[in-house]
Amino acid sequence: MSHLQKAAQQKVINYRKPSVGRTLVQNKTLILMCLPAILFFLVFSYLPMPGAYIAFTNFQYNKGIFDSPFVGLKNFQFLFISGQLGLLLKNTVLYNLAFIICGNILQLAFAIMLNEVACKGYKKLAQSIMFLPYFISDVLVSLLVYNMLNYDYGFISHLVRSLGMEMPKIYQDAGAWPFLIVLVHLWKSTGYGTVVYFAAITGMDSSMMEAAQIDGANAWQRIRYITLPTLKPTVIILFLFAIGGILKGNFGLFYNLVGNNSMLFKTTDIIETYVYRSMMNSFNFSQSSAVGLFQSVVGFFIVLGANAFVKHLDPDYALF
Repeated sequence: MSHLQKAAQQKVINYRKPSVGRTLVQNKTLILMCLPAILFFLVFSYLPMPGAYIAFTNFQYNKGIFDSPFVGLKNFQFLFISGQLGLLLKNTVLYNLAFIICGNILQLAFAIMLNEVACKGYKKLAQSIMFLPYFISDVLVSLLVYNMLNYDYGFISHLVRSLGMEMPKIYQDAGAWPFLIVLVHLWKSTGYGTVVYFAAITGMDSSMMEAAQIDGANAWQRIRYITLPTLKPTVIILFLFAIGGILKGNFGLFYNLVGNNSMLFKTTDIIETYVYRSMMNSFNFSQSSAVGLFQSVVGFFIVLGANAFVKHLDPDYALF
């Protein structure tokens, strides 16, 4: 055995994995930066987990969660015997698919276009303007939509009638609302997603772009062969995160836009709004918790399945 081989073997034998304490000390800055997020998920996601037991009890205020009578899976029958589960699942899943697909396409497009803009001042201004709707309350958004589409005195209704045309009664037309809800959601969320993708683009190795420009690649070629492949891991990770909530709807958006207008329920009713209306008078926390647990468990298995599929195609892009 040569001296080099002996030295290499000796290095392997003497290698020791750094201790947990030493790792924490070496990465203390990164850990401090992550600490708020860690505390957030610990307090609001992990500590409340034992409370899911309420879904299996007949909750009574005077006995608390863990002393209330155990009823097994009885609370889960609420959705299944309602006769509305098929419609609710269809609406919830289709809306979320539209949000995920259309949202990611728009966010990618805007992020790439921003990256191609040379003026840094314009980039910052555009990001701020696009990000602003994300912070607007769903109540204010619904008020804005109502004042634009109301048949009697809405802005668009008045404009249409001034042109000699007849304004359709939007709040009586269930078929128009899938388009409107998706449009409003995209208006609110596109800016946030654009900033996320733009941050990923700015983290790219600029030498690749410079080399492509020297080789004569135009803007479309740089986007196709450098930008999009570089963003692929980010797209997949965000998709996996989003797919886990495919059975959870945006209650604030749907309820404020539609309210209790029963003429629109056929195309706008999702699991959250149906449960809210059903529990409005009974305040049955056990049944509502059962529905939430059902959504979370199904979403968990969907994430596992999607991650396994991604891992089968390319292990480097999987979450775990």
